[in-house]
Amino acid sequence: MHRRIASFAFVLMLIPQIMFAAAPNISNLPEAVPAAQLPLLKGDNSPVKSAETSPIEITNMRYAVHNDAVSGESKLRLVIDVSGPVQADAVIKDLPVPRLVVSVKGAALGSLKSKQVLDGKIAEQVSFSAASGSSMVIIDLPNMIDETDYRVFTLPRDIKADRPYRVVIDINKSVPPVIYNFAPGLKGKVIALDPGHGGSDPGAIGPGGTKEKTVTLAVAQKLQTLLEKAGAKVIMTRRDDRDVYGPNATAVEELNARTIMGATNKADIFVSIHADSFTNAAAGGTSTYYYRKSPYDVMLAQNVQTSIIKAGGLLNRNANPANFYVIKRSIMPATLVELAFISNPDEEKLLISPQFQQRMAQGIYEGLDSFFALAAKRGGGQ
Repeated sequence: MHRRIASFAFVLMLIPQIMFAAAPNISNLPEAVPAAQLPLLKGDNSPVKSAETSPIEITNMRYAVHNDAVSGESKLRLVIDVSGPVQADAVIKDLPVPRLVVSVKGAALGSLKSKQVLDGKIAEQVSFSAASGSSMVIIDLPNMIDETDYRVFTLPRDIKADRPYRVVIDINKSVPPVIYNFAPGLKGKVIALDPGHGGSDPGAIGPGGTKEKTVTLAVAQKLQTLLEKAGAKVIMTRRDDRDVYGPNATAVEELNARTIMGATNKADIFVSIHADSFTNAAAGGTSTYYYRKSPYDVMLAQNVQTSIIKAGGLLNRNANPANFYVIKRSIMPATLVELAFISNPDEEKLLISPQFQQRMAQGIYEGLDSFFALAAKRGGGQ
């Protein structure tokens, strides 16, 4: 009797271990994700390698462009197949050309072609490079994009649908909002001039007490006179010392109000005028800035920079890419001009001189005229 009880107790002790050994390991089950519905994709058709038998690597790349019949927007989708789970993130670069750089962490390149040509309208080409145990996917773009224009995400392996692990990159292209008027000459052009700061915002203040908002308005008014004499229509975001949006506005509300004025008046170009400032009083010179929404943004900044350097004679600090709100959010080609350094005592004296103000206005004027002549030769339009 005692022997039977002991045997029965021994069996009871084994039951939990038997049940535990028989239970499935749920961490090894594939994630249940619906298969992505993609159009037919162009690309390589390399066989997918198993993550269990070889290191994780990129095995294939394909792409498709989808045009929305209702909104007119286009989307480029790149799908990168990988042989195992990875992480991916992206960053926007603006030099030497606009690029979206995607890091695929933990995946080697495999035998994929190092460079492939894309559609050319949303993205021009994609190239791959190795980067210390990861891979870089470099997508060259015709124009700059921002964080709202792209999405990068990963998808797990889908055994039922016979899909491997994937990195998906979506890049949107909106319908161009304006048709550019790029005939030569200034007559008939609509030009938005934006004297920086104003009202409750004095801008930078020089060592002698000169306020940036005063200088920018003076130069813009002189430029307005030159342009109107040439037959252009000038839209001034402010004509006196005031806030454009109104009192108690946020910085974004104030800047957005300026870009809206250019858009509602269907301006051909947008020119924002500022004075630079730096902690080192010896810093000086003239620069212009652009955000590459189109090839014409670069062209506009470069033409203005060339002419204003000839007119003002200060150090050439070049035409440079930047994310300044008014040039980024303006729907037309735009440039931001930094006339001189108001923080530099010598250049502050120049900035309050009516003669220097006139020379700088003349330089911007000639730069705009040369821009329209060159843009017309390039064909204008989008």
